[in-house]
Amino acid sequence: MPPCSLKSHNTSYGPGNPASLQLQQYAANSTVIGNFTTSNGAPVYDILNTETAGEFGPVVLQDYTFLDEIQHFDRERVPERVVCAKGAGAFGYFTSTNDFSNYTQATIFTTVGKRTPLAARMCRFSGQTGSPDTVRDLRGFSLKFYTDQGNWDLVGSSFASFWLRDPLRFTSLMHASMRNPTTNLYDPTMFWDFIGNSPETANMLINIFTDRGIPLSYRTMNGYSTDVFVLSQANGSYVFAKFIWDTNQGLVNIPDSIAAQLAGTDPDFHTRDLYNNIALGNFPSWNLSAQILTRQQLTQFPWNPFDPTKEWPVRLIFRMPLGVIVLNENPKNYFAQVEQLAFNPASLIPGIQPSIDKVLQGRLFAYSDAQMHRLGSNYDLLPVNSPVDQVANRQRDGQGRSGGNMGGAPNYSPNSFNGPLGGNVLFKRSPFPVTGLVESYNTTAQSNFAEASIIWAQVLTNEDRTAIVNNIAASIANIPSFLQLRNLNNFYYIGSDMAERIAGLLNISFTPPPPVIPTLATPIPTQLVYPI
Repeated sequence: MPPCSLKSHNTSYGPGNPASLQLQQYAANSTVIGNFTTSNGAPVYDILNTETAGEFGPVVLQDYTFLDEIQHFDRERVPERVVCAKGAGAFGYFTSTNDFSNYTQATIFTTVGKRTPLAARMCRFSGQTGSPDTVRDLRGFSLKFYTDQGNWDLVGSSFASFWLRDPLRFTSLMHASMRNPTTNLYDPTMFWDFIGNSPETANMLINIFTDRGIPLSYRTMNGYSTDVFVLSQANGSYVFAKFIWDTNQGLVNIPDSIAAQLAGTDPDFHTRDLYNNIALGNFPSWNLSAQILTRQQLTQFPWNPFDPTKEWPVRLIFRMPLGVIVLNENPKNYFAQVEQLAFNPASLIPGIQPSIDKVLQGRLFAYSDAQMHRLGSNYDLLPVNSPVDQVANRQRDGQGRSGGNMGGAPNYSPNSFNGPLGGNVLFKRSPFPVTGLVESYNTTAQSNFAEASIIWAQVLTNEDRTAIVNNIAASIANIPSFLQLRNLNNFYYIGSDMAERIAGLLNISFTPPPPVIPTLATPIPTQLVYPI
């Protein structure tokens, strides 16, 4: 891990800190807005005192100034995100550096030099809005591209793999990572009980418990789509892709000791760091690329290539540089531009389609449904979520409707009165075959440790391995002994020395479990490899 210096990341509250100067800068560049008004625009004389029946009497119901103020205050917070509640956002642009038209008709990638505005939000995966930034956790890293074909939301995270391979298990993962419903405290027993019973989490465990589990800042971490997408052309040809954006600031992380210090002295450290660096002109950037996998290569995989708990082996794929992401603008109003910023993996554009990745399939519904609950059925019409071009559809009315409600255009199809048209073959999605019976397929035993054991033995450094065993030992030190042993068994299948070293740190007598021959995923059927 590169040495880190907190002094170089603008953590002070002094005069050189842009975040601490926001109000002074606003006053210097603004005049008084005008007379105080109620929400209906009526000027108000007294903005500090309620109307009462006599000097010491009760407040009267006719005091609309008070009612207007308190009713809005009571509703000031929309429900916080269930996942990734604590986060920061910024705006910038993506510049294409390669012609990618051989793979996709998405115009964001087909013209060298094309600049596309974007919004970004980085966050902690678990925890609440008031929790510290510097906690060991997966980080979310999502991008909204305002393209000339509509908005494309690229929902990503700080690691190339994910915890689970089936979306039905996601709610249990989140519940195990949140507060105990009885004590209202974070409970490592809940977390490790779930993890010990979910061996597919092996890859994520060795990621989270390296120093990469606590990045120094949002600027010093990478982003990964994790899920698999389809890149298609108008003629129906397609390839599979994962997206990666590599930080140009260098991967820098912090150990637990510094993270704990920051959690106490500056729990908003990552948010402050991002805001201050952009305000000072230190615009962070990332190189966006795509990992490409052809249909012919699918059968060469040792495991299911659509399993998000795994990374794609480098020998089977190649990476194509796409362009550069730059963040150069802070939000002018956090609530309007970050809290109301809504991502949805189903927000795709021509040339980018979903794959049969099960977790992605679950996300296609879950994200939009969550945003409708948080922000209302018309969340896509909020300014920060609104696409560049005018929306043309059959949707009307609903809570929070804005944007003219499509005027007098017909709200049904087909119609004879110049309503929006469909049927343009340029925007038809590439078809793909499916095979098999509709039923629930248990993936619990699918090659859980094969890749994790390779990473442990061949990819990680000695320093990484030491960090992992120390961090895991500290995390499981106070959970029940039977859960310690269950997790040690899983660690043994990742690496025998991993389990033995953790057991030694805990002073536990550990007997290696019997050998297990991993069950590989069912081979990808030939029908899914070749075009229809």
